Amino acid sequence: QVQLVESGGGLVQAGESLRLSCAASGRTFSRYAMGWFRQAPGKERSFVAAISWNSGKYYVDSVRGRFTISRDNAKDTVYLQMDSLKPEDTAVYYCAAARYPSGVPTMRVVDYGYWGQGTQVTVSP
Repeated sequence: QVQLVESGGGLVQAGESLRLSCAASGRTFSRYAMGWFRQAPGKERSFVAAISWNSGKYYVDSVRGRFTISRDNAKDTVYLQMDSLKPEDTAVYYCAAARYPSGVPTMRVVDYGYWGQGTQVTVSP
């Protein structure tokens, strides 16, 4: 059974940092693009960052320069380092794996076939 399990969320103050982790089990995703998405209350799930199988990185403009995505294929784990957090970053953060291997990461939810359960990130002013 394929599973993506996120961890590392929590409650922080504006300006602080968090590091999210996403551990895959049931199969290896070393040849798959991986992404992070987030969903705030009352809003649709939206793209945050993605990393290709060979570590090309992509970010939404609102987090570029503050967030860093990385992966450790030996551990089948993807990370999202979040610095200089803002209250508007508050959301449930989801890890996702692309439907097919070796593709270029996209920003579209439909292009990801595997999802974690999400981890809450709350940033207070």
